[in-house]
Amino acid sequence: MDYQNIIYEERNKIGIITFNRPKALNALNQTLIRELSIVLDLVSQKEEISVLILTGAGNKAFVAGADIKELSSLSSMQAKLLSERGHKVLAKLEALPQTVIAAVNGFALGGGMEIALASDFIYAADTAQFGLPEINLGIIPGYGGTQRLSRLVGRNMAKELILTGQIVSADEAKKIGCVNRIYSSTSLLKDTIKTAEAIALKSKIALRAAKQSINSGSNTDLKSASEIEINHFALTVASKDAQEGMLAFIEKRKACFSGTLNE
Repeated sequence: MDYQNIIYEERNKIGIITFNRPKALNALNQTLIRELSIVLDLVSQKEEISVLILTGAGNKAFVAGADIKELSSLSSMQAKLLSERGHKVLAKLEALPQTVIAAVNGFALGGGMEIALASDFIYAADTAQFGLPEINLGIIPGYGGTQRLSRLVGRNMAKELILTGQIVSADEAKKIGCVNRIYSSTSLLKDTIKTAEAIALKSKIALRAAKQSINSGSNTDLKSASEIEINHFALTVASKDAQEGMLAFIEKRKACFSGTLNE
């Protein structure tokens, strides 16, 4: 399928989504959101894909926020529907069975930062900048930013960033726990792919069980979260990949996982 605002490609076990509106700094419009939703549905069904990377076209922006001209014309009901649609798409991204890495190569503002926050973790170029500056427009984040940021960096830090509309550097974003690693702008995608390739060698069953345990457990109490881990642990131990992984350890060789979810 051809997309207007997204490029999707596959490299072995890795899928790469590139937000492709460079003249508009890859700003989100409804066409882009709709296409993102379609691609996520496609990726979720691809057993052969282990890792999905998100990045932006050009060297200036990952996604520099919403299309303000489009946003400014909305009624309250239209804004509610817009927000609901964005929440659904980012919930879909967060729940994707594959590991999702945001490779932030420039501005990640507003909806762009919200997309990055819905990923499993964030790698950033040294030139990247992050922020939820909606307060400067007289509005608030509408795609989950008030919720995901506070869960990631704590309520007080999230309040400071959201209430001031401050834009922070990649270094500052790493200090507060938003960004995992920083690379040069020229090597960001290459280094992100290296991590993706390393993850893609792992057992798909274990990868998905670990992600589901973390995501589900983070939203509940410790006792319930421990039960989630116990159940996922039991399922992975009984898998063929676990048998191969433990035998390889005993035999002092590299494990060769099946690369399939079928047991």
